Amino acid sequence: MLPTLRQLSYLKLLAENGSFGRAAEAAHVTQPTLSAGIQELERTLGAPVVDRARSGVILTPVGVEALRRATSILMEAEELVEAAKNAGQPLTGRFRLGVIPTIAPYLLPRALPALRERYPKLRLYLREDLTQRLLTALKAGRLDAALIALPFDMAGLASAHVADDELLAAAPPNHPWAQSETVAPSQIDAQDLILLEDGHCLRDHVLHACGISPPKAMQEEEHFAATSLPTIVQMVGSGLGVTFLPAMAVNAGLADTAPIVVRPLAADRPSREIVVVWRAGSSRAAEGRLLADVFKQS
Repeated sequence: MLPTLRQLSYLKLLAENGSFGRAAEAAHVTQPTLSAGIQELERTLGAPVVDRARSGVILTPVGVEALRRATSILMEAEELVEAAKNAGQPLTGRFRLGVIPTIAPYLLPRALPALRERYPKLRLYLREDLTQRLLTALKAGRLDAALIALPFDMAGLASAHVADDELLAAAPPNHPWAQSETVAPSQIDAQDLILLEDGHCLRDHVLHACGISPPKAMQEEEHFAATSLPTIVQMVGSGLGVTFLPAMAVNAGLADTAPIVVRPLAADRPSREIVVVWRAGSSRAAEGRLLADVFKQS
């Protein structure tokens, strides 16, 4: 006998919810039904998959390995169903797309109307989050694709190019930069930089692309940092420092929300690469490329 998809689904829900009651509720079955499914799975495997304790359930070593494989099997089964539904009709039905915060508000307003017009049967579910969390969800099968910026670790992923997004210097109007048409990297004092807080890939892109090492104050978290680009723009407009903004955001009007000046860098014009990514070997690869085409045109 082999485990059934239902049994593996019960195990996954049990691990995610931590108790039989909550897992049964998530599975829309009674608790005895879910418990019986787990017991049948244990008989099939010949070993317990959970330890039942007052504080909840804890996966046994066999359960941990079963969960790892179950996650992959269930993901493949979902993709099989979606592929069959959408055979010959790309981008119809449900598609779960992750987008990072430094792209979502500047590209999606232009791209979504085009997507709706070109693929009227598409049901697009969007999740905005940091790159690392989006890729974790993507690899776990909770997303079908993600719109992110490179460079980033692409192990186990494939991608389609959307655009190269130039990084521009931004400063208050009374800053020396305001008198120049371009800004040389040598003019940048890392101590004056205001960047997004750690975890945002744009922070790393700026430091890497401009050849800047984080100053000691920044490493000790005693430096100004922000949670969003609009916050950074307001901080720069208030004279607290200088920053770098993606051209995509500037073109969408972000720099118009505060008194700042924006200048290109004199050398190399550093940029980040915008891509759509999906799991390597995924049946949604063709749809990922179609999404990238729409985003590119937008």
